[in-house]
Amino acid sequence: MSVASSAESGTAVRVVKLGAHIGARIEGVRLGGDLGARTVAAIRSALHEHKVIFFQGQDHLTEDGQYEFAELLGSPTTPHPTLNATGSKSLAIDSQHGRSNVWHTDVTFVDRVPKASILRAVTLPSYGGSTTWASTVAAYDALPEPLKVLAESLRARHTNLYDYAGEGRASEANSAAYRREFESAYFETEHPVVEVHPETGERALLLGCFVKELAGLSGSESKALFQLFQHRITRLENTTRWNWSPGDVAIWDNRATQHYAIDDYDGAERRKLTRITLAGDIPVGVDGRSSVVIAGDAGYYSPVQARRAA
Repeated sequence: MSVASSAESGTAVRVVKLGAHIGARIEGVRLGGDLGARTVAAIRSALHEHKVIFFQGQDHLTEDGQYEFAELLGSPTTPHPTLNATGSKSLAIDSQHGRSNVWHTDVTFVDRVPKASILRAVTLPSYGGSTTWASTVAAYDALPEPLKVLAESLRARHTNLYDYAGEGRASEANSAAYRREFESAYFETEHPVVEVHPETGERALLLGCFVKELAGLSGSESKALFQLFQHRITRLENTTRWNWSPGDVAIWDNRATQHYAIDDYDGAERRKLTRITLAGDIPVGVDGRSSVVIAGDAGYYSPVQARRAA
């Protein structure tokens, strides 16, 4: 456990590590828009180191408070590039509309991949419904050198027609309506398979369920190589699992993780959380080449954040 002093509140920000490669619980912080600069810096540092961080006992937090806190960490996006009927500040992650029970990095079908998300529990099932995160940095680091070289040479095309929400177990009518809205505007972007993190300089695998194909390869070749690297990401030693309780908040670095909401609760149970996403930059590969838009303009969804020197 590491401890950082918070001069503004007179308390200590305690970082409790949950795994060797990913995950930490943060104690001594009451989230909101009134946090001081040192506390925010401690949270940002913990996020960069541990990739996903968890806060408990945040029952006081409202959607407005969640948004005001998010503004301390970055620039919130609109809730989603295509789901326009979900509110002005947050996106409802609601089991009534589908279940995202597949590994993904959020919104990789646009060029400006979000840098982070803040997720707050609202309604939880009486059992199940936990979320698992995987470190795409740890996955890259563990690759044998020949696979690193191969991954760094590849580009992948991501599209929102590969919608994870369509695989859920919500009512057929709700799920179909949700999918129609999700696909109401078409986006496709070509990203490097290995991205250089704009703040830490770490290298991370940029894949997930929105991948349509690997550029320049046949369908069978794309599938084989995608599965090779994707399976590396989700090896258990690269993951951490969080069992939600009321008042919990999770923040993850979207440029260094994938996540999976586990569908292990029955249909009568409801799971609802609110997500606020922070604007990110355009990914850059090891060779210095940036992501390229194939279709769609995400300008109304999010500004592009300037990359910092690592």
